[in-house]
Amino acid sequence: MGIVSLTSPLPDKAAETSAEQPWPVRVLSLKISDYVDRMSQLWVEGQVVQFNPRGSTAFLTLRDPDVDMSLSVSLPINAINAMPTPLAQGARVVVQAKPTFWTKRGTLQLEARQIRPVGIGDLLARVEILKRTLMAEGLFDHDRKRPIPFLPARVGLITGRGSAAEKDVVENARRRWPAVRFEIREVAVQGANAVTEVVAALRDLDADRGVDVIVIARGGGAVEELLPFSNEAMVRAVAETATPVISAIGHDIDQPLLDLVADWRASTPTDAGKRVVPDAAAETAAIASARGHLERALIRRIEAERAGLRGLTSRPVMTDPLAAIRVRRVELEHLRDRATARVEARLHRAADTIAHLLRQVTALSPQSTLERGYAVVQHADGRVVMDQIDLEPQELLRVRVARGDFGVRTVTAAS
Repeated sequence: MGIVSLTSPLPDKAAETSAEQPWPVRVLSLKISDYVDRMSQLWVEGQVVQFNPRGSTAFLTLRDPDVDMSLSVSLPINAINAMPTPLAQGARVVVQAKPTFWTKRGTLQLEARQIRPVGIGDLLARVEILKRTLMAEGLFDHDRKRPIPFLPARVGLITGRGSAAEKDVVENARRRWPAVRFEIREVAVQGANAVTEVVAALRDLDADRGVDVIVIARGGGAVEELLPFSNEAMVRAVAETATPVISAIGHDIDQPLLDLVADWRASTPTDAGKRVVPDAAAETAAIASARGHLERALIRRIEAERAGLRGLTSRPVMTDPLAAIRVRRVELEHLRDRATARVEARLHRAADTIAHLLRQVTALSPQSTLERGYAVVQHADGRVVMDQIDLEPQELLRVRVARGDFGVRTVTAAS
């Protein structure tokens, strides 16, 4: 590695520095100071988180309401005394200041000339503008709302330290469902740290898979005390949670933006305690009523079935099950007798026909002719002698008569 020359000129610009030619810390501090000194005076808004008057000078710490970022401010005590109302921690103010950079400490601070409170009207106007912006983004749409679980295993509760709101939620919930379990995060619910602490607790509970629903509760208060619950960072954090969120801020007439983005809005912390769990007594009564309806319905069904059975068993076929069989048996016997008679009649007619045909065959048969004294003369090869010219002298012939046959020989041939 090269050795930095102590006599070589320093780079003029930051982009010209290198490992071989770096800026000493004092040079960087002077450069930053020179750059900051060229900045004009400006107006900046913030929330007072610390106020420390020292003689003729007051030292403030201004914090951004949306993020955890702050700057130190010094200004004449006379400027603070000229304010229309005493300055208090948590107040929203605007200051006219000139940025300065302390080279020895390497810190940036503001040297203020004037300080003015931000009026509640201005704050509410900004809330209204923010409301329209978030509404246009769809953060308040009904289809984004998630259903509140009927009986959560654990309820996450974000509320003030030792607050009445915590007591209202817990006691009312346990009065309705004694076995309900809470995961409580006590945070600042007003002032400079309210937004960061509520958001941190919200993210912590949302990461806990055992928590089924989260309640953010705070009692009533002045409009400016409820402004943290209209803070954009808090509203967006609620919109990003995977766990359903119930908003229980102030009274029924109060409506911070948290109410619009939450999955369900309770009018008061007491209302949230009643909504987050079911009423055990009411559910028990509903179950008893349902059981009663079911029992009565079953009894009615059983009675209807019994009546149906009685109606069936009272029919003749059920009182004397063999009656139908006897009727069918009589019908079957009658049909069998008819069938037998018809078959016998057919057989008799067929027998008569056969006898008649037999008589005809007998009358027409050669045997009948032989019975009348006729004979059949045949050649030796079985041909019937039809003409005497067919005979040969001394030819052996076969003569068939009614009772057998015999042979004869011709004496002379045919002339």
